[in-house]
Amino acid sequence: MSDSNIQQPHIIIGDGNPNSARISSEGSDQTLNGHQHQNLFSNANGHNNRIGEDNAYREDKVERSDGGEKGDDGEDESKKPVGFWHPSLKKTRTAVFGLWFRTTIILSLFILTVLSLYWAVFFHVIQNTPSLIVWIVDFDAQVAPYTSVKPLLGPMVTQMTEQMVAEDVPEHLGYVTVPASQFNYDPMQVREAVWQQDCWAAILVNANATALLQSSVETGNASYDPLGAMQFIYEDARDQETFYDYLYPGLSKLQTEITSKFGEQWTMQVLSNTSISRANLQKVPQALSPAVGFSTFNLRPFIYETTPAVTVGLIYLIIIAFFSFTFFLPVHMKYVSPDEGHPPLKFAQLIIWRWISTIVAYLIMSLSYSFVSLAFQIPFTNAPTSHTVVGDSPNAFGHGTFAVYWMINFVGMIALGLACENVAMIIGNPWTAFWLIFWVITNVSTSFYPIELEPRFFYWGYAWPLHNIVEATRTTLYDLHSRLGLNFGILFAWAAVNSLVFPAACWFMRWKTQKEKKKAEEKKEQ
Repeated sequence: MSDSNIQQPHIIIGDGNPNSARISSEGSDQTLNGHQHQNLFSNANGHNNRIGEDNAYREDKVERSDGGEKGDDGEDESKKPVGFWHPSLKKTRTAVFGLWFRTTIILSLFILTVLSLYWAVFFHVIQNTPSLIVWIVDFDAQVAPYTSVKPLLGPMVTQMTEQMVAEDVPEHLGYVTVPASQFNYDPMQVREAVWQQDCWAAILVNANATALLQSSVETGNASYDPLGAMQFIYEDARDQETFYDYLYPGLSKLQTEITSKFGEQWTMQVLSNTSISRANLQKVPQALSPAVGFSTFNLRPFIYETTPAVTVGLIYLIIIAFFSFTFFLPVHMKYVSPDEGHPPLKFAQLIIWRWISTIVAYLIMSLSYSFVSLAFQIPFTNAPTSHTVVGDSPNAFGHGTFAVYWMINFVGMIALGLACENVAMIIGNPWTAFWLIFWVITNVSTSFYPIELEPRFFYWGYAWPLHNIVEATRTTLYDLHSRLGLNFGILFAWAAVNSLVFPAACWFMRWKTQKEKKKAEEKKEQ
C-alpha cells in the first residue's frame, strides 16, 4: 500500500480562534502548501508555550499558598527573624509587656505578703522575752533544821527579780517567784517541773544557803563551797538557739548581779562584825568573795550532731514531699494514656492507686531520710534516764527510738506531702512554686523559733505540721517531756483532711486538663 493511499485525520490548529483551531474526524485528504504548513505549526508552538507558562504559574501559586511566599533564597518570609521594633510584632509586644507587668506585680505582692511572715517572727522578740518564764524558788531557811536562821540570800534574790519585772527593765526575762511550798519543799520537784516544761529555767536558792555561809565564817570551815548556795536548772535540748540567744545572756547577767550585790552587802556585814575571828576569815576567803554562786544543772544537754535532724534538715522533708508529685504523676498517668495501647483505668480506681502508692512511697522515702541520721551516728539506742538528773544523751525509747523517729518522719511526710499533692493538682504550674515557698516559710517560722517570742498572730503555728514534727523529734532524741500523743494527733489530722480532699483534687485536675485539651482542639480546627 502506498503512502498516498493512507487516510490521515485533518488537523487544523489555530491560535485560539474557533475558526482556525479544530480537529476533524472525517479523515479526508487535503493538501497543505508549505506556507500554510509553516504558519499552522508556528501558531501551535506559540499556543503550547502559553499553556506551559500558565501551568507553571498555577503550580507556583499552589506552592506559595502551601508554604508562603519565598524570597530569592527560598526562605519562608513569615519565618525570617525580624527586629524587636518590627511592625509585625506590635501586637505581640503589647501582649508581652502586659503579661510581664502583671507577672512582676504578682511576684512583688507575693514577696511582700509571704516573706513578711518570716520577717515578722523577729519583729517583737525583745519585747516578748518576758514570755520566757524563769521561776525563782526560795528555799532559804524554810526547811528544817535551818528554819531558825534568818535568811539573807533568798529574800535578796526574790526582791531583785521582782523589782526588775516591776520596773520593766529592758530585755528582762519572765521572772516569776514561786513559793517553795508549791513543791512540798522538795528541790527535786523543781527539777521535775523544768523537765515538764512548766518553765524554761529555774533559779533555786537552797535551804541551807545562808546557814552554811554564816557557819563557814564563824568556824573557819575551809570546805565551804559557794556554788552550793543556789541552783540554776534548765535543759537546752528543748531549744538550744532560744536558750543561748535569749535565756543564757539574761540569766548570766542576773547571776553576776546577784553575786556582786550580795557579795558587797555580805562583806560589809562580816567585816563590821567584830565577833568573827580574822583567823577564821583567812581560812575561808571564798566565803567573802564570791561568797555565793550557782551550781548548774542542764538536765537534757543538746547534742550538736543532731542539729540537722531537728532544724534545717527538716526543710528537705518538705521539699522531698513536694517534688515527689512531679516524679510520680507521669508514672500514674500511664494507666490512662492512650499511647499505651490499652483501655484506660477507671477513674475511681486510679485515685485509689495514686493514694496508696503515694503513702507507700512516703513510707520508703521517710525511711531513707531517717537512715541519713543513723548513718552519721546520731544516738538512737541510749536508755532513758531520770527526769531530775543530768542526762548523758538519753533517748526516750532506748533501742526502739529509731523506729519511733522513722514513724514521726513518715506521718510528718504524709501531712506535708498530701497537702502539696492537693495544691499542685488544684492550682497547677507555675503557681505551685508559690505554694512551696509559702509552705516552707510558714512551717519554718513556727518550728525553728519559739512561738512564745513571736507575735500572737503566729499562734496558729502550734497546729502546723513541722512544729509538731520538730517537737516530737526532740522528745524522742533527747528524752524530753513527751507530747507525742498531741503531736501525732495533729499530724494524723492533717493526713486525714488531705486524704478527704485528695479525690476532689484529682477530679478537678482531670476536669481542668480535659477543658484545656478541648480548647486546644477547637483552636486547631479554626
